This record gives sequence, C-alpha cells and structure tokens, in this order.
Amino acid sequence: MTTTDDNNRKGLLPDLNRLPDSPGHIHLMGICGTAMASLAGILKQKGYNVTGSDQDVYPPMSIFLEKLSIPVLSGYRTENLDPRPDLVIVGNVITRVNPEAVELARLNLPYLSLPQALKHFAFKDKQPIVICGTHGKTTTSSLAAWVLDVAGRDPGFMIGGIPRNFDANFKLGNGRHFVIEGDEYDTAFFDKGPKFLHYAPWVAILTSIEFDHADIYRDLDHVIENFRKLINIMKPDGFLIANMDDPIIAAEAVSAKCPVISYGLSKKALFTAKDIEIKEGLTHLTVMKNDKKHMGLSTTLYGRHNISNLLSVVALADLLGLSPKAVSKALVTFEGVKRRQEVVGESHSVIVLDDFAHHPTAVKETINAVRQRYEGRRLIAVFEPRSNSSRRNIFQVQYAQSFNDADIVMIPEPPLMEKIPKEERFSSRQLVEDLQKNGLNAHYFPNTDQLLEAMVRESRPNDIFLIMSNGGFDNIHKRLLKRLQGD
Repeated sequence: MTTTDDNNRKGLLPDLNRLPDSPGHIHLMGICGTAMASLAGILKQKGYNVTGSDQDVYPPMSIFLEKLSIPVLSGYRTENLDPRPDLVIVGNVITRVNPEAVELARLNLPYLSLPQALKHFAFKDKQPIVICGTHGKTTTSSLAAWVLDVAGRDPGFMIGGIPRNFDANFKLGNGRHFVIEGDEYDTAFFDKGPKFLHYAPWVAILTSIEFDHADIYRDLDHVIENFRKLINIMKPDGFLIANMDDPIIAAEAVSAKCPVISYGLSKKALFTAKDIEIKEGLTHLTVMKNDKKHMGLSTTLYGRHNISNLLSVVALADLLGLSPKAVSKALVTFEGVKRRQEVVGESHSVIVLDDFAHHPTAVKETINAVRQRYEGRRLIAVFEPRSNSSRRNIFQVQYAQSFNDADIVMIPEPPLMEKIPKEERFSSRQLVEDLQKNGLNAHYFPNTDQLLEAMVRESRPNDIFLIMSNGGFDNIHKRLLKRLQGD
C-alpha cells in the first residue's frame, strides 16, 4: 500500500465520480466506532450497499447498525472483502498488519479514510462548518446544528456525541451548511495527520488548544503545529471564529488569511457575555457585541466553558444572519448532549450525572459548573482515568488541582493499564494522596465494585454524584441508581 507523504493524504483514491450511485458496494473496516457507524448510516441513506467489520461488535453501535439493516461481520478476515467491494473505508483503529488491510493491498482495492469519505459523500457540495479544539467540540457542534435547524436552515451534521434534540449524531440535511466535529486525532494508519485537515472549512470555530492525545502527539508544540496547519488552510473567503480567552488561539489566529471573529468571557473579544446568573434551572445572560448589547438569552447550559461555547455559536448565527428570535428559541430549548452533564437519574433526592470529562481542564471546569448549578448541595466527584492520556502520568500533577470544588472525590484504579508502559503509568493512589495533602476528602478504590459499595454507603439525600469518564465505567451510573432505589 502506498505510504509516500503525498499519497498518505490521498489514500488510493478511486475515481469517485464514476462510483455507481446505487447499488455500489462500500465496506467499512472498524464500522462500530461512533463516527464510522454514522458514516455507514449516511451511505445507507444515499442508497449504497453498505457492509462492515469490527473486532468488537456490541451495543449500542451493533443495535444502531442492525436497525439500519447494515450487516456487520465480527472479526477481521480476508474473506470479509469477498464479494469484492467498489470502495473500502478504513477506520483509524485499523493497523497496516490487520488481515483485511493486508488483503486490501493485495487486491489493490480503492480505499479512503473516514474524513476523506465524509467530505465526499456527506458535504462535497456544501459549506462545512468545522468545530475544532481540545475541549467543547461536541457541545458546540450540537448547539450549532440545533440553532441552524430551529432557524429553518435544515443543516447536515456529524457529531461525536448524540444531541438530545435530534436523538442522532448525523443527518444529511437539505440546507447549504454541514456542521462537522473536527477531531484532532489521527486519520488512519496511512495518514497520521488530524482528521480536521481534510474538511476544508468555510467556517472554523476554534474553542481551545491544550496538550492531549499523548499516544499520538509528542508535546504541546506538536499539537499547536497541527492546529496551525488548520488555520493556514483556511481560505480568504472563509471565517475563523476564535476563542480569545485561550492565549494560544489568540497568538495563532493572527496568521489567518481569512477574517477572524473573536469571542470570549474577557472584554477583549468581539462577542462577550455579562450579567450571567443561574435562576430556576436556566442560565440567563446578556451577549455583548463590540461592547454593545447584542441580545439577552436564557439557556439550559451552565458553567463558564459552556457559556463560552454558546458565544461561539451566537457569533456563527450573527455571521449567517440568523434571526435573534430563532437563536433565542434554540438556546432555551437546547436539551444538551448525552454524556455531557447528563442527568442519568434521581433517587431519594440523589441526582446522578454522567459526563465525558477526562482531561484535567475538562474535569475542573465540569466540577465548577456543577457546583454552580447545584449550589448548596453536596458534590461527590467520581472520576475514572480511562483515556489514552489520562492513563499516562503526563497529567499526574495537573489532576491534583482539578477537584478543588468537590466535597468528596472518589477515584478507582484505571482500567487497561497493561497497555501503558510501566514508566508512563498514571497512579490513582498517588493522585488521591496528593488531593488529601491539599485538604480534600479523597478516596482510592482498587476496582469499581468496591467503589460502588462506597458510593452507596456515602450517599445522603440531596447529594449530587458527578461521574466522569470517557468510557462506560462499568455501568456504575445505573448500578448506583438501582442500589439507591432498592435501599
């Protein structure tokens, strides 16, 4: 398979204009990833004959694909490419020694990466609105799609989470715009650059730049280098909506060839917010544009990071000429995103929240937001270090400053530690000791079963359990609720 720099970016490009509209056969390797499954749904809607394979076929993606009548082959085997597909889409979980990847090369089949396929099949003739940054991509993408939808623009979208207003993370849409979450993770084994470089944004929203994804990025400079590439590929007739509260973004945005629209909670941005207060379950605020009142808003979102995300979407809506009435309606009816400060359930006045936070900054901001939203109630932060970065010791010291607003902190032993070199491993026990030195009521647990028992013992009426992980966390949310309901 070709691996030169030029062809790395292209893959083995077929003549996509000659690919039959239907019933052309497209096979997806690694189909059970959230984005790959959504792409499969898009292709199915467009009339293609879609098949896929994956090593681990289990809910919810297995059910999602079954409902779409897309056959999924369990395990990677050479015979999965028989009958011969017209095109293969290679997910970034696939290595070059994967049996199907080897067979793909032997058969000399045309193939694309996920972002290449998305660009061609989902938004080739549309204006892409690409949401990028270390934090806030999913919420901002979901909010942008909802605002456009309420305004009658019928956008397409592809999002890394599930917006509750749509109950789906993709839609083709008939409008001019396509909202895409611009992931900075690598594209495929034949293209180690970030996915967002393939999307050629008309508008890019840049929320934040921090070090993350330690399994593919060397350091912060390496991360900045790739976001710099994103800014550099913006065309002069495009727009960069940039968070000026982030000093790295502020420094990098000056090199943009296109107009830069600034937002942030500081006064140095074009779009800012003031008079922020939480009242009767809603956040109320005044949005300022160029130091003048732009509009008053109420929203279900809460926390400084989410108000920042909201400002970026208000800036986008202003750019697109959306009516203030539609923007206001969308923001107050936005139901959020599954696994982002999501209320999983309540029992005996105990609320259980689920959040995807795993980076130290995200953990800190999420805890702070929940503290403000549920003022006066005891906040128990339960954190599973599960991501490729959080299981490494690169953030060991930083995490010790992330839990200050919690009343109690509970941290289990990280899973899958055998995949991390010993000298690089994160220590939950060490973090708990550091938190205790900082005066926090913190506790370590060797496994989730012991953690669950402690959560049940500790529970009191009116408690808030904030459970944070980028994985399933051994279904501890629902297990906790079941135990509380039974007691």
